[in-house]
Amino acid sequence: MLGELDSLVLLRGIVKRFPGVLANDHIDFELRKGEVHALLGENGAGKTTLMNILYGLYKPDEGEIYIKGRRVELKSPKDAINLGIGMVHQNFKLVEPHTVLENIILGLSDLGFKIDFRKHAERIRSLAERYGWRLDPYARVWQLSAGEKQQVELLKILYRGADILILDEPTSVLTPQETRMLFKALRRMAAEGKGIIFITHKLDEVMEVSDRVTVMRKGRVVVTKKTSETTKSELANYMIGRPMIFSAPKSEAKPGKTIIRLIDLEALSDRGTLALKKVSLEVRSGEILGIAGISGNGQIELAEVIVGLRKAINGKIILDGVDITNKNSREILELGIAYIPPEATKWGVLPDMRVVDNLFLKAYRYPPYSNKLLLNWRTMFKKAEDIVREFEIVTPSIFTKARSLSGGNIQRLIIARELSGLIGKIPRLIVAAYPTKGLDIGATEFVHKILLRYKRLRSGIIFISEDLDEILMLSDRIAVISNGRITGVLDRKEANIEKLGLMMSEALA
Repeated sequence: MLGELDSLVLLRGIVKRFPGVLANDHIDFELRKGEVHALLGENGAGKTTLMNILYGLYKPDEGEIYIKGRRVELKSPKDAINLGIGMVHQNFKLVEPHTVLENIILGLSDLGFKIDFRKHAERIRSLAERYGWRLDPYARVWQLSAGEKQQVELLKILYRGADILILDEPTSVLTPQETRMLFKALRRMAAEGKGIIFITHKLDEVMEVSDRVTVMRKGRVVVTKKTSETTKSELANYMIGRPMIFSAPKSEAKPGKTIIRLIDLEALSDRGTLALKKVSLEVRSGEILGIAGISGNGQIELAEVIVGLRKAINGKIILDGVDITNKNSREILELGIAYIPPEATKWGVLPDMRVVDNLFLKAYRYPPYSNKLLLNWRTMFKKAEDIVREFEIVTPSIFTKARSLSGGNIQRLIIARELSGLIGKIPRLIVAAYPTKGLDIGATEFVHKILLRYKRLRSGIIFISEDLDEILMLSDRIAVISNGRITGVLDRKEANIEKLGLMMSEALA
């Protein structure tokens, strides 16, 4: 029985403080042999800090760490690795030009003077096959899919004999088929006696793959339960302190006229390769067009071409019958196209500027906030206060620097700036690129409600996401993009996760 299995990891009374923040407040946590233990919590709940302590990146201010029954002090990741602990980060730590084999053996201390590449390749191939993976040890990492790169990361730590595995949001870059393959491998690892800590925000995955689940909130453990003895609703309640609605209150689509039409659109990536290949789409007023695909298949380039941040080399963009191809971003703004960019803290705000400054980054030059010579700060301050209240941005004041806000509140700030009609217009078109990525479920719920509100106000919405459950929940139609091409457009009623996953990998193209 699970409860009788030996303890691999035992954390007792872990405390970690940062200036002004108690990140971990007397945390107790246990990982047992042969289990997948899910770790849930909102952004800022303390999950990452706790795992960084277990992996030797942080030293706890108080508390004890036991590995396989022995008290230890972890001074660095090297100490953790030597104790059989491995971590797969959300952003892969691979050397892309090198082979799978070279990445896996990189840093091993027992390679000897002359490396026997053939021996290591056979061992790696055998280890991969044990978990149902087919990897060529001599393939270059840059040639691999996201799922295969993740397999290389797992093989790196398994090859070093790890039996305590920490996985941070491991499915965020995977197709549904790759996710199922990963879960099957994790269950095999657990059957071999390994312990897996599975950090995720997707409650469906918790219910599917984990044996136990620990929920953290505000630096404390709220509950640890057997997964079989809880529900999604209960876990969400533990996470955010209130019930969670899992299906958006989406009315039947009643789309109006076509707002924007893309015709055989082509554009280059930052590397100069063709990122968009004859993309043709249309979006109507009062509808959400979901764009589904694995990250890196042209989604960002598509968004940037539409909003004037990237040049099209072929094709046309027609807005309400007018050709707007390659107009600049200011002209696009004035035409009523709003953009919620990916990576909010990188592209969406200026962290060292105040909340009020970030709200008016685009609107400052327009009346009543400016007479083209001087800024009307009084009007801007009053409007900023109104917007902060309307969009429920949690900030000490409008004069607080943006970097001080949580991820969810930075996203609220961006959405408020883009959608609140600061220059006098409700957007005709909203391009939302990964607007919920990295957000906790409370902030995600807010973004969903906002998009549905603007759909009711008859804005057309292009909604880009890697989360197929989210795409299916919000979209009226779904376009699948793979390798820069649209492989199909489905009505919501025709779509399901299996079909979308196959189209994402071009199996139905």
